[in-house]
Amino acid sequence: MHEERLVAIETKLAFQEDLVEELNKTVYQQQQKLDHLEAVCAALARQIQSQAEARNEGMSHERPPHY
Repeated sequence: MHEERLVAIETKLAFQEDLVEELNKTVYQQQQKLDHLEAVCAALARQIQSQAEARNEGMSHERPPHY
């Protein structure tokens, strides 16, 4: 009886260790994707900002032709 219980506990432990390893891999992959997406968002924000600045620089303070 003792032997069977010990085997059952060891089996559960082995499955838990495998599960933890798989979860660690998943979290690592998700963090890599998150880092990539943050970099893409930052690049897009810089691009939008530079386009807005270029548009503001291109605007002159002249009166429009219909005035």
